[in-house]
Amino acid sequence: MREVEPEEETMIADIVLPLALDAPYSYRVPEGIVLRPGQTVHVPLGTRDTFGLVWSLDERASGENLKAIRAVSALPPLPEKLMNFLQRVSAYTLAPLGLVARMAMRDPEAEAHEAPKFGLRVTGTEPRRLTPTRARVMAAATGGLTHRKKDLADAAGCSTGVIDALVDEGVFEIVPLPSLARAAPLDLAARGPDLNAEQREAAEVLSGLVQASGFAPVLLEGVTGSGKTEVYFEAVAAALSAGKQALILLPEISLTPEFVARFEARFGGAPGLWHSGIAATRRDRLWHAVAEGEAKVVVGARSALYLPFSSLGLIVVDEEHEAAFKQDDVVRYHARDMAVLRGQGEGCPVILSSATPSIESRVNAEQGRYRHLKLQSRAVGRAMPDLSLIDLTKDAPTRGTYLSPKLIGMIGETLQRGEQAMVFLNRRGYAPLTLCRACGHRWQCPNCDAWLVEHRFRRALVCHHCGHTERRPMACTACGAEDSLTACGPGVERVAEEIASAFPDRRRIVLSSDFPGGTERLKRELQAVADGEFDLVIGTQLIAKGHNFPLLTLAAVVDADIGLVSNDPRAAERSFQLLTQVTGRAGRGEKPGRGVLQSYQPKHAVIRALLSGDEASFYAAEIASREAAGLPPFGRLAAVLVTAKDRSAAEAHARKIAEAGFRLMEEGAIPAITILGPADPPLALLRGKHRVRLILKAAKAVSIQSALRAMIERAGPARGGARVDVDIDPVSFL
Repeated sequence: MREVEPEEETMIADIVLPLALDAPYSYRVPEGIVLRPGQTVHVPLGTRDTFGLVWSLDERASGENLKAIRAVSALPPLPEKLMNFLQRVSAYTLAPLGLVARMAMRDPEAEAHEAPKFGLRVTGTEPRRLTPTRARVMAAATGGLTHRKKDLADAAGCSTGVIDALVDEGVFEIVPLPSLARAAPLDLAARGPDLNAEQREAAEVLSGLVQASGFAPVLLEGVTGSGKTEVYFEAVAAALSAGKQALILLPEISLTPEFVARFEARFGGAPGLWHSGIAATRRDRLWHAVAEGEAKVVVGARSALYLPFSSLGLIVVDEEHEAAFKQDDVVRYHARDMAVLRGQGEGCPVILSSATPSIESRVNAEQGRYRHLKLQSRAVGRAMPDLSLIDLTKDAPTRGTYLSPKLIGMIGETLQRGEQAMVFLNRRGYAPLTLCRACGHRWQCPNCDAWLVEHRFRRALVCHHCGHTERRPMACTACGAEDSLTACGPGVERVAEEIASAFPDRRRIVLSSDFPGGTERLKRELQAVADGEFDLVIGTQLIAKGHNFPLLTLAAVVDADIGLVSNDPRAAERSFQLLTQVTGRAGRGEKPGRGVLQSYQPKHAVIRALLSGDEASFYAAEIASREAAGLPPFGRLAAVLVTAKDRSAAEAHARKIAEAGFRLMEEGAIPAITILGPADPPLALLRGKHRVRLILKAAKAVSIQSALRAMIERAGPARGGARVDVDIDPVSFL
């Protein structure tokens, strides 16, 4: 009998593709190619080529029929700790591993190649005509330095066409600009500002934890203006001294310019910046600099969590309570919680910093899972602002206005003293609703269950959910009545109009996230406010947190009731946090500050807690309420959102998932959970898709992910173009 020779073993690579796939695809490794996990490779997929991440390697006897890897990318491999983190994020969020890995990968074909850059330098030739605008350009170009054209135009407040004309006249010459360094050098010997005793004690604890090089979650709680940033900068300095890298997460791009200025003042150089407003070429450079250990500190949005740090020694989550840290599409994760997860895997401290910590972080600190450091006074002996209430049931604004006479008087007194006042309304646009007085028609988004918001500056009606925009009509589109449209309710633009009417001669600025210009414009405007170039600042949530306006002594909230009436279990907590942050902008300079709240609900628990300063009792009541209801952090919540163009398809599959859950519980295959729904969420139609939702509630000890996975598998594939999205620990209930 003839012996069967064993098959020759082949090296097989399991490749994670950046697609909505839960499992890797296997490919044959051609002879002569040596791979390691974490490398990026080019592979065939169907009739096209794509790229993927080498997840694991092993030798098998059945690899002949597999497609072969085409080539190996020159990109640095992802570190093993980062790959373990990606696996844990996927397991926690139930997001496909391919989509999670995509957040950490770079497409080698799409790597942006930087084109040569050119600047302008004064030649000494005088302009043929020296208009006031040209004079401003020449003043901005002094010193013999090379300037970027856009920077010159911004500094002179003119168009780039003015500068082009001066180039044509020979006033400026075009010269090449040197390539930017991938990472700015930092001064490790630089000393920080003098800290008070409370700050020093906290800084020593944090620096010690960094030097100990172990996982240590810390809640750094400090009142507004207490100098939390300066404290954790000392921990960053300790990480740098130890040869480690540091990551600082910010919730909003709007906070970046001022933060970078403070960082540069402390460390003598800029950190690496990572967010959607950064050009692709700069992000590519920073990705490589992080991977190679050249970039020592990165400041970024939540996506910076997935950068390939080679030696991460510290993670800071600033304003950790902010809902903006939750990503609500594709991979639904909370950056605060995933930062703790990454710190655990990297073996480094994680600092969660806030003036108004989330209940989740408070409970973790109370239960001993997090260390809790407190800064209970402002940094340089400044007093906290005095808070007062304007009861709108007794001191109502005049008809058609939204600022009470009492508030107008307080603003006037502030301006008379030569101080700045801030007026806050957490609502973008001019008015949240436009209707016809003749027939009652209301303008609604055709793609969403939402009213169109009037933006008078843009002369448009805009949906804040999908971006649909219409010109504001002159006549009603339903009944044809002319001049019948009326704006209902206030937005920040309407408040600005009212302020302009009351104080026509005062310098005013409106700050809102939907204004054009991006971070560069915002940086200039925030600096102008800090420098005292404006008397009145009117704004939305953009101005509520993180900014330091030393001349501002009055912070007024037009409508403190927004957010108080809601079915969201976090509504009261969020309102308390936001109003604390807003009023905390006042009195950060040499003069004392005041905060004032306009409200129709003076007896609401949030309003009472703010006015009394009894934060402890408010949070104790909120925590007790959550615990009694079995809500996070004392229980588990998850949402399943089924979307489809056809509502019946979405509802049918949502019912199948719910029924699968009930059957699995009857069989004892999953533990007892509460299944609520299916039901329409408040935004049942969003971007042209119908949405049906299930809410799952379970005890703290239950693995809600395992139960959900079993339910979705039992329900089978969605039909009729329906899509299933899972949100573990949902933050939004829209």
